Amino acid sequence: MARSSKRNGKAGTKGRRVEPRLFDDEDDVVPLKGPGRRNSKATGRSWKWRLFKVAVTLGFWSFAVAVVGFTYIWFSLDQRGLFQIPKREPGIMMLASNGSVLAQEGAFFGDAAKISQLPDYVPNAVIAIEDHRFRWHHGIDPVGLARAMGRNILARHFVQGGSTLTQQLAKNLFLTQEKTLTRKAQEAVLAIWLESRFTKDEILQLYLNRVYFGGGAYGIEQAAHTFFNKSASELSVMEAARLAASLKAPTNYDPINHHDESTQRAKLVIAAMQDQGFLSPIDALDATNEETSGSQAVSHSQRQYAVDWIDSQLSQLVKDYDQSIIIETSIDPAIQANAENSLAGSLKASGEKLSVSQGAVVVMDNQGAVLALVGGKSYEKSQYNRATKSVRQPGSAFKAFVYLTALENGYNPQSIETDAPFKVGNWSPENYKHKYLGQVTLQRAFAQSINTVAARLIVALGPDRVVQTAQRLGISSTLGHDASLALGTSEVTPLEMAQAFVPFANGGTAVAPWVVKRITTRDGNVLYEHKGSGLGQVITPEYLGEMNQLLRAVVREGTGTKAQFGNWDIGGKTGTSQDYRDAWFVGFTPYLTAAVWLGNDDNSPTKDVTGGSLPAQIWRDVMEPAHKGLNWLPLPGDTNAPPVSAQAQTTNVESPESKDAPKSFFELLFGKSKSAPQQNVGLY
Repeated sequence: MARSSKRNGKAGTKGRRVEPRLFDDEDDVVPLKGPGRRNSKATGRSWKWRLFKVAVTLGFWSFAVAVVGFTYIWFSLDQRGLFQIPKREPGIMMLASNGSVLAQEGAFFGDAAKISQLPDYVPNAVIAIEDHRFRWHHGIDPVGLARAMGRNILARHFVQGGSTLTQQLAKNLFLTQEKTLTRKAQEAVLAIWLESRFTKDEILQLYLNRVYFGGGAYGIEQAAHTFFNKSASELSVMEAARLAASLKAPTNYDPINHHDESTQRAKLVIAAMQDQGFLSPIDALDATNEETSGSQAVSHSQRQYAVDWIDSQLSQLVKDYDQSIIIETSIDPAIQANAENSLAGSLKASGEKLSVSQGAVVVMDNQGAVLALVGGKSYEKSQYNRATKSVRQPGSAFKAFVYLTALENGYNPQSIETDAPFKVGNWSPENYKHKYLGQVTLQRAFAQSINTVAARLIVALGPDRVVQTAQRLGISSTLGHDASLALGTSEVTPLEMAQAFVPFANGGTAVAPWVVKRITTRDGNVLYEHKGSGLGQVITPEYLGEMNQLLRAVVREGTGTKAQFGNWDIGGKTGTSQDYRDAWFVGFTPYLTAAVWLGNDDNSPTKDVTGGSLPAQIWRDVMEPAHKGLNWLPLPGDTNAPPVSAQAQTTNVESPESKDAPKSFFELLFGKSKSAPQQNVGLY
């Protein structure tokens, strides 16, 4: 047994390999459960420790990256602009001829609204719909940002920005409107800086006084006056909700021009105010049922065409100004409103039926002052100013310059000319419905707008002389130098045509159109003052009297009888271009001159709209009320002309105006293009 025990002892290990021990001390041994497994509690502690270390490491590096990024973005900004709130741009107030406010732009009245003076629901309406965590975040809203990022990812394109009010203010104060990641990062950095410098109420006040509400209104005070004709402190809950609603899309939620859309979004604002405790259910219900209506006197009317035109001239009239300015204009608010309503109403009533979608109206006095200017049917839908920028064929309205040239070169109203077919090269001017009258006086030919007579005159006189006459009276657009010019194939603007007809009304003096009378600073310093626009005598009295005899005949017995109103002595000329693409009436009294154009922006034909139809009617509707209370006067140069009521008026007959003026000098030389229609279209 002893020998056996010895064998089992140390001696018993002889000749066998002994595995090395991992631990010398038995207490250091980690008990194993099952083959190769450690204690689960110890393993759990190990993974938690590793996870903690990873989290700390990530947190440290994230913080470091954030600091570096913040520092980089901070120093990428213009440091000079970070330590003071930039002043608002000087404001502009435009006044109509009677002293009423025509338009207001920018911060004319400064930051008038104070949070302490506003009802709580005014700023709360903005907070509720734009940034309901405004009182709790520090410039950036992580929750809102995460939600916006999620929606953008799901939509696979940018659908939501997640900007706080503070970020929006930072953008408005310091940054451009470009949408880039760099600008977004700068916006966030500046928002944090704003939160560190100003209280929440100060930030909110800055925001409310700088944000754009639409209608040219920057700031809550100006918006309240613009849309509701009252101070911001007097706004009702529904009115405050409407203004807050407009921030999302100022044009689409305009309280005046988009009343229904504004109402629906304002109800969402009120619901949000109730959800966030700003309104009780009863107050929210009362506000929802409240009826509000915007001030139509300051709506987005077509007067904005005139306002834009005035704005475009400002840099030429005054160079630099560092305070708000007042611009006194020649715009007559009554004539302007009547021109807007007449054009829009006529197109609404007859536009679709007649396939005419656009128009323009210009009214001027004898000194060239523009009293009304309408550049289109709806400024909201199209800001393109057709009165000043759109060049269109004037058709037979251009014949006024042909006949004046003829009178100045030996012809007179009773001169006889032949109305019969003839050819100029490959061009054969034709009359409406191919009717020809044979031997006619110039007066009758002009009144009935006979094309062959006008063409014969320009061939006899030479196109260059007619071009010089038109330019002398005020046409500045490039004119062709071929015989087709007689039928109005060169394009001009409505403003030019009105300007060129003013000499017939004022005694023969050319004028330059103007609209700005005076510009002063808010404290009264004069920066600019209009000094007169007379450019000298361009029609002698003898020829002026004869020309007005012709122009009068158009309205009394020719193609323009629909322009006649009362017993006024009126001169004018109708015009219709090829395929009825343009329809004009340009006319005048001893007091005022106006041009009306109708057509389509794509130059498509209308349904037989002529200058003697809808344009003449619009002209009459604009001019008749403008002459109420004025004394009757004859047209200049013909003081013996009696009022229209003392003479017999003939019924308007179909004018034998040509429908087919060639479009270019190429056609004059080589005939019609293959694609040109061969039938004739009236040009009256």
